[in-house]
Amino acid sequence: MNEKTKELPIRVGCDRGLCHQAVGRQDRQLNTYDWLADVPGNAEDTDLVEVQFKHTRKGYYHNVNNLPLKKGDIVAVEASPGHDIGVVTLTGRLVKLQIKKANLKSADDIKRVYRIARELDMQKFREAKAREHSTMIESRVIAKGLGLDMKIGDVEYQGDGNKAIFYYIADERVDFRQLIKDLAAAFHVRIEMKQIGARQEAGRIGGTGPCGRELCCATWMKNFVSVSTNAARFQDISLNPQKLAGMCAKLKCCLNYEVDDYMEAGRQLPGKEVVLQTLDADYYLFKSDILAGIVTYSTDKNIAANLETISAARAKEIIEMNKKGEKPASLQEDGHVKPVKQHVDLAGGDISRFDKAKKKKKKKKNGGNASQKADNKKDHA
Repeated sequence: MNEKTKELPIRVGCDRGLCHQAVGRQDRQLNTYDWLADVPGNAEDTDLVEVQFKHTRKGYYHNVNNLPLKKGDIVAVEASPGHDIGVVTLTGRLVKLQIKKANLKSADDIKRVYRIARELDMQKFREAKAREHSTMIESRVIAKGLGLDMKIGDVEYQGDGNKAIFYYIADERVDFRQLIKDLAAAFHVRIEMKQIGARQEAGRIGGTGPCGRELCCATWMKNFVSVSTNAARFQDISLNPQKLAGMCAKLKCCLNYEVDDYMEAGRQLPGKEVVLQTLDADYYLFKSDILAGIVTYSTDKNIAANLETISAARAKEIIEMNKKGEKPASLQEDGHVKPVKQHVDLAGGDISRFDKAKKKKKKKKNGGNASQKADNKKDHA
């Protein structure tokens, strides 16, 4: 074994600034890449840790017992009442930034980490999780019996089974006081109702978007920003509700990703109402490629006629010339008129020209048959 082979295991996983400790387990939603994981003293800088529970629910806790926690550890944390079971998804300095994003202003929201989960804790946890689906189905029947206009989308039991969180969707305010009493009597646990939106429900359920990738709300997106149809208009996207809607039946969040670039690039294009005047005709804006900075003009307002494609810089140059009372010979930068393409009449000409080709093929076939017959006669002779 040479020296290079001996050094290889030391560098595996932390090459070129990418550390395996930073990535952690990828089976968790909203995974955060800890780019400070390999910085010396990162874990000792703070005792705060980020713990994730079912789907996208996260919490932040103090590691008061100084446990050697790392990404992927299953821990028992403080809850009210009892304890909950979650997975550590982040440690070190980056947790402070995550707390700012979560807008946790009160210190009471940050509880303690008790211990690394024991076998008895995991046994209770599995028993509680096994009841979630049946509880959700039965709770929907109870809500329907009370005539409540709401949908219970998911149920999450606490790790010790003492409390259950019911996630529901409702368009209007719902009086579920009687529902809480009925649920507590049916399941004998403490009930907590939490209202979520359609986007949050899609993030909890997960799925694959039309782009072929996993939903952004189920992988990395933590905060939902309002999306309007103006984002589609700025990007010249067809206002088709079926194509603009995501898995949650709301406007796709990705419509906001590039809208700032489109708005900045759109400022470099000429106005849609501006008419370009040349010596031969007036040109109206037909379409534009925003990011490429190319505009296409037509001599008719409503249909595509004599289309000319030029750059945005050339269009602005012509606009300045028109303001001075000047008219260029054409829209092209060199001033030359675009050559007119000759119209090809497919129905014109000799319509028997295709028959001539067939006759030639027949003559070749007949000639070939005659030569074969002559060769056969020679062989018999």
